[in-house]
Amino acid sequence: MRTTIGAYNGERIDTLDYLRGFALIGIALVNVLALLKVGSGAPGSADRYWFTFLNLTVEGRFYAIFSFLFGIGFYIFLTRAQDKGVRGNVLFIRRLLVLLVMGIVHQPFHPGEALLPYAVFGFVLLPFQKLRPAVNMTLALVLLVPAAYYGGKLLLVLPLFLLGLAVGQYGVFVQIRQHWPGIRSIQYVTGALSAIGLVLQVLWMPNQPGMAIVDEGARVSLMSQLADYTFILTMTGLVMAAFYVTTLIRALQSERVRRWLKPLQAYGRMALTNYLGQTVLLLMAGSLFGWSGNLGVVQTTLVCIGMYTVQMAFSMLWLSWFWMGPLEWCWRLLTYGRLPSPPPNR
Repeated sequence: MRTTIGAYNGERIDTLDYLRGFALIGIALVNVLALLKVGSGAPGSADRYWFTFLNLTVEGRFYAIFSFLFGIGFYIFLTRAQDKGVRGNVLFIRRLLVLLVMGIVHQPFHPGEALLPYAVFGFVLLPFQKLRPAVNMTLALVLLVPAAYYGGKLLLVLPLFLLGLAVGQYGVFVQIRQHWPGIRSIQYVTGALSAIGLVLQVLWMPNQPGMAIVDEGARVSLMSQLADYTFILTMTGLVMAAFYVTTLIRALQSERVRRWLKPLQAYGRMALTNYLGQTVLLLMAGSLFGWSGNLGVVQTTLVCIGMYTVQMAFSMLWLSWFWMGPLEWCWRLLTYGRLPSPPPNR
């Protein structure tokens, strides 16, 4: 059993890699529906039941984890840059500009992509690094509720970034054992709240997913129901995301679990490459095999499982030869303006 995994002073924090890989798995299950133009399925069908299951367990959960992890990653980047005596803010801005360009290129192919808003809110995040972690944590928690009510996923990015920043400042992933009681308590509390949230989500779930067309007389009540359901889904998603993260952190303290999930670590270590690669693979498959608009929800999940297998195998093979993913290497090159140097222990 390992107590402290990595440090901010240049070593990789491999727990974060596992979490990034885990987030990528859930993100693909939702994104594939839009990328391959998949509906919710006929009432009573396996596709409709699986679509409902994804709404209860995946939708809004993994995007929150991915955003939270970006907040931690930004903090780690700044901390390491400052420890090396370089201008962390300047490098951080250059890093965000590269991410912004990637997002702009990616957005026409995947309108719901995350990199563009991440880059924009990353600039907003800069001043908060000077605040104490308690302040950032308080701001994050206070902003989450109105962001969930008024803005959905987009406005959630900043408070989730702040949450990641605060967790980074507290050094949670550097000293997991020191924060063990808090991690365990959060797991128990969010587990109980997740159960309550799921019950509420089921009770408020619209009978017609998507709510595409409604009669004039029912429009107001249906739209109100949809707004309430979206808020419940989003808040339940945030709570379940915290439950997922703390559960995985606790599971990863077992060396056996870490060995079993080794492909997940490689998947998350190349998160940028694999995130953009998901779009490329799914759009290519949809075009080559005529899947776009012709698959059901269950079939797209099987497609994702095949994609995970390919990407994880590729990630493990690539990292057996190189020390970072290809797009991660390009991102680092454009950020620093020089060829990346491998770590001393490579």
